[in-house]
Amino acid sequence: MRIHFKPLIIIIMKKISRRTFLSDGVAAAAVVTVGKPFVENKKENGIPLKKNDEDLFNPVTFSAMPTRSLGKTGYKVGILSLGGQATLEIKGMEEESEKIINRAIDLGINYIDTAAAYGQGVSQLNIGRVMKTRRKEVWLSTKTHDRTYDGSMRLLEESLKSLQTDHLDLWQLHNVQRQDQVDQIFGENGAIKALEKAKAEGIVRNLGITGHFEPIVLLEAIRRYPFDSILMALNAADVHYLSFKNHLLPEALKKGIAIIGMKVTTRSRILSTWTPPPLDQQTDERLRTPKPGTINIREALTYNMSLPVSTTIIGVDNIAQLEENVKIASEFTPLSQAQMEEIEYKTLPVVRQALYFRRWDIGV
Repeated sequence: MRIHFKPLIIIIMKKISRRTFLSDGVAAAAVVTVGKPFVENKKENGIPLKKNDEDLFNPVTFSAMPTRSLGKTGYKVGILSLGGQATLEIKGMEEESEKIINRAIDLGINYIDTAAAYGQGVSQLNIGRVMKTRRKEVWLSTKTHDRTYDGSMRLLEESLKSLQTDHLDLWQLHNVQRQDQVDQIFGENGAIKALEKAKAEGIVRNLGITGHFEPIVLLEAIRRYPFDSILMALNAADVHYLSFKNHLLPEALKKGIAIIGMKVTTRSRILSTWTPPPLDQQTDERLRTPKPGTINIREALTYNMSLPVSTTIIGVDNIAQLEENVKIASEFTPLSQAQMEEIEYKTLPVVRQALYFRRWDIGV
């Protein structure tokens, strides 16, 4: 059963006009007004184009946790957001996934991130069943892993259908790792043309790029193109190897790009509470390790939230994890530099497993 919150702000909103509401500082911060109006009664490449300029607003967010500006988009996002991996991308976990998503929105989360590649489309389908009735309460982001125009447009059509929506708040280039991928994306039949077309026609409001492999590649990409957002891997071990915090984050900040942090716990492998399975059961060579992590979830999340990011996304296995994460966000106080360095130091013994997604073809 989904719990419905009816905070006082909803009652107040009913008593004031939209114009009065938008003139209030807090309310205005919650409104997203980016992007062109959607085109009515038209289809292109099978994708519906429909006018939809309604504002996104989750009334629980502002009392649930601190909020920050999502770059230049005009949207105020909670410092904790929901990632579309973990349980949400597992086939056969539909009921639990819907419970997690509904509970996340009920608790004030107003940003959900997924991708066409997560669970071979399972994540988008799970999120879509909730978006069918709760689309207006969250900023919805997904990604294309195809580097071409045609392939990305096909994925966009699939994403819209799976997510049960006629528009995205953010469409992102997924996991850009190498320079040749950047060159292909910006080439003659590159994916950037699909992103631009979708934004120009109002199907997509904002454009982004994501990655966790090597900072210099993403640095080149944001120098080439004025992306609205960047989703980057940032955690307490980041500073020890191919650091995004040191080499990419400062440039993104200069450009005013919305910065979203991910890979906070690296599939729990940075956490001291994680018990490694027997090595013969760890089939992914990148993830094989006999060691538990070295920091707790509060340290992991609070570290990321203390960075100059708009929000931090994290996937969860169950509702209990979700509720613990929201509680941490609600109690957030920024760490001092000394406290952050102490947490970074704790991760030294587990750098490889905490940054398994980085380029490891060079020594450390």
